[in-house]
Amino acid sequence: MIQRFLQKYREAFGEAAPLPIAFGYSDTPAVEGKKVPRCMIGAIRKVCEGEPLTLTAQNALCGGGSLYTAFAPMQERIPAFVSETEHYKQTREQVKAFIDKLDIRLTEKLYLNFVRMDRLTDFDSVEGILFFATPDRLSGLCSWAFFDNDADDAVCTRFASGCCSIVAFAVQENRRGGRSCFLGMLDPSARPLVPADELSFTIPMSRFREMLQTMEHSALFQKAYSIVRKRMNGELGK
Repeated sequence: MIQRFLQKYREAFGEAAPLPIAFGYSDTPAVEGKKVPRCMIGAIRKVCEGEPLTLTAQNALCGGGSLYTAFAPMQERIPAFVSETEHYKQTREQVKAFIDKLDIRLTEKLYLNFVRMDRLTDFDSVEGILFFATPDRLSGLCSWAFFDNDADDAVCTRFASGCCSIVAFAVQENRRGGRSCFLGMLDPSARPLVPADELSFTIPMSRFREMLQTMEHSALFQKAYSIVRKRMNGELGK
C-alpha cells in the first residue's frame, strides 16, 4: 500500500516534491535520541531528506513544542509569552482558553517518531501524514481532500504554532476518527525554518486511510491539475 501510494504521489506531484512524513507515538525510537534545536520545526523539515527524527521529553525543549507534542504540561510563562512578547494573541486569557480547548492529554509513550514515508514499513501507530508543499502542490492536496468531503472544515486553517498545526491537531483528529486536514506553518516564529514558498498540510491517519481510496479518481489526475503539474516540473513558465 505504501509503495503504491508513493508511486501515485510522484505521478501527481513530480519527482522533485518532498516525500511526505509519517509521525506517531511509540515505545520504540525510530532513531537514537539526539539534540534538537529549541524549535523542532527545522528538525522535522529535515526528515524530508531521509533521516528519521525521534522526539522525547528530553529533547523537545521548547515550552510550546513540549506541550503540543504532549510530553509536558503548559508552562506558566506561555500565556504571557504568546500575548505580550510574540503578540500572537491580545490577552493571556485568550491563550489560556485556546490551550484549554485543545485538551491535550500527556502521552504515555516515550517517543514521537517522524519517518519519511519511503522508509516506513507499515502504518501501525501512525497518527498523521505531513506534507511540506508549495502553493501548486497545496492546490492538488486540497483538491484531493475536497473530492469526497463537503464539510466546511474539510481543510482547516486555525491559529497555532507550527508544531501545534502539524502534531496536536492531527493527533486529536485521528483519535476521534475525524475527517479534517490541516493547513499550517503560518507561525511567523517558525517560518524561517522552512523554505519561503512552503506551508504544511497534515492529514490525520483516520482521514488518510479514506483518501488513499480516492486519490486516483480525484482531480490530481485530471486535465486541470496536469497543467499545474507541468509547471511544477518546469515544463511551463512560472
